[in-house]
Amino acid sequence: MEPKEIFALVDQVFSHPIFTVNQTPVTLSSLFVFALTLALFILISRALNQILLGRVLGRIGLPAGTQYTLSRVSQYVFWFVGGFIAFQFIGIDLSGLAVIFGFLSVGIGFGLQNLTSNFVSGIILLFEQHIRVGDRVTVAGTEGDVVEINIRSTTIRSLSNVSIVVPNQEFISGTVINWSYGDLRTRVEIDVGVSYDSDLGTVMRTLLEAATEHPQVLEEPKPEVWFMGFGDSSWNMRLLAWVDTPKGRIRVVSDINSAIVQKFRAHGVEIPYPQRDLHWRSPLPMQVAGNS
Repeated sequence: MEPKEIFALVDQVFSHPIFTVNQTPVTLSSLFVFALTLALFILISRALNQILLGRVLGRIGLPAGTQYTLSRVSQYVFWFVGGFIAFQFIGIDLSGLAVIFGFLSVGIGFGLQNLTSNFVSGIILLFEQHIRVGDRVTVAGTEGDVVEINIRSTTIRSLSNVSIVVPNQEFISGTVINWSYGDLRTRVEIDVGVSYDSDLGTVMRTLLEAATEHPQVLEEPKPEVWFMGFGDSSWNMRLLAWVDTPKGRIRVVSDINSAIVQKFRAHGVEIPYPQRDLHWRSPLPMQVAGNS
């Protein structure tokens, strides 16, 4: 087969209509141009997003959460424009809202309710900024830092350096603890029991020393010691201290616990073991009937 015949055959294959949309035949070549246009817009949007974050928004001095929101919104707008242009090559005009709602209804009909809900939830997260990149959050009992907010899901890096992908809907409909929202100061609480034979003044003074001597514990608000009640075998004490950031509070609690143990031993303060009283009853004598 001659080259001209090969080119003619290839042209015939790429020009053959596959299906028709809005009275416009969709060919293999138009689908190729459609995919190429989308890919170009995605690559360009990523490059512009890096430039926007690194060179423009960073110099303005906006908060990190606002910078991330503006970059994400601009990226989504660029994707929408790219999709609008790409769909023109296959004869779909997205200028009419009826077409957009038609696609949404078809998607929902095919069981994409969760995808739509997560997309809307992602937009809400970006604009409300109750959850921002860099925040320390607790979701479903797992604590970690928000590293990325995408269209469908949010990525959280746990304290064990494990990436957890959480659907955006969980942040809107569920209960989420955001340790970094608003005031970053966080109060840590340490419960400890001491023996009834201990000197109460020494116990309270020692607990305050363990907190105030730690370099990350704030001077204001001041640490406090509360007498919570009388336990079965101990006085129940609670030490309250404030740290300037929630991300280091677990290390602070560990350090204070170690200091409490050392100071209690130095001052002769005992942390009692749980005690139980056992009553031993002797078995009653059994009478054995003799043989008659």
